[in-house]
Amino acid sequence: MLEAKITEKKQRLHWLDALRGFTMILVVANHVAQQAFFQLPKLSSSLPFLLLFRMPLFFFISGFLAYKAGLVWNVRVLRDLSLKKIRVQLVPTVVFFTLFMALIPAHFWESVLEGLHSSMKSGYWFTLVLLYMLLIYYVFCYIESKLRLPSWLPITILLIISLLCYETCYLPRTFSWAQGYKGTPNEFMCYSSVVELFRYFPFFLYGNIVHRYWSQTQRIMDSRWFFPVLIVIVILSTMDVLKWHTLRMEWTNIPRTLAMFCLLTIAFMYFRHYQDYFSQQTWIGRSLQYIGRRTLDIYVLHFFFMPNLPDIGTFFNEHKHNFVIDTTMSVVVALLIIGFCIITSNILRISPFFKKYLFGR
Repeated sequence: MLEAKITEKKQRLHWLDALRGFTMILVVANHVAQQAFFQLPKLSSSLPFLLLFRMPLFFFISGFLAYKAGLVWNVRVLRDLSLKKIRVQLVPTVVFFTLFMALIPAHFWESVLEGLHSSMKSGYWFTLVLLYMLLIYYVFCYIESKLRLPSWLPITILLIISLLCYETCYLPRTFSWAQGYKGTPNEFMCYSSVVELFRYFPFFLYGNIVHRYWSQTQRIMDSRWFFPVLIVIVILSTMDVLKWHTLRMEWTNIPRTLAMFCLLTIAFMYFRHYQDYFSQQTWIGRSLQYIGRRTLDIYVLHFFFMPNLPDIGTFFNEHKHNFVIDTTMSVVVALLIIGFCIITSNILRISPFFKKYLFGR
């Protein structure tokens, strides 16, 4: 048992914890820009670009970490993992969502109903949707272990199915049941947040596939042709999304999807390539890894510390093309909020009960 723990510790990718911490900063910074500064995404010089890969990258990392090589799947493993994730993901979400509604909005019950009716759950959708993904993935792994098929085939089929579901979110004329095109949004899709599952599950599976075939993936990433081709694709697709808008109707989501997959891949490759800078031997590596290991704490707490600074958003809405200042302001305030979240988390973690049921440890 001790040897297994030592091996697992040696194999831990610390730079991946740092990447998760970096992504958490982007998540909080985005909420600062929209909820604290009241910036309009269409007028911001920063938000439209960062929104392309912020949440996809988070789900990519979650999918990467969900893969457990050598795990023998049986009914007991499926049950234990599922019950653990239900506790870890669901209990903090319900507790902090309810507490937030009781403390922040003016009218508790009306705010609860409004939050539940929205697929975004007043910001608390992420942990719920990640729970859906993990439960689906665990059931898939159990079924996959019983099939006598080539290892690549089941996960490929699941990825294709997820991409088909993903596409329904961006074809409202054809799939009006999902988005309520020119009508009332589908209540089940909103109350359950399943629409967000459709939007982000392909990125979870992409991360999972990268980890499943890690040796092959690294060879591809280290090849001479991959990164230059990736850069060309990401420039063309991102420019089309943000500026050109050459594709219309059902084709318009193609460059957006390419941009999302390519941008998160570049971020992943950057942290992998410069992993020595994000190791435990550097202060930035230790800091980002610490944030990366506290993502659940930060996510459920950061909404409580959002300031009310609409004048900053008004300035950026009126003065576009300030990408550096715009991003820096959001990140600086986000780091302050994250600091308060970590302090609050450490206080609550004094209690073993809170540590286990509020933060999954």
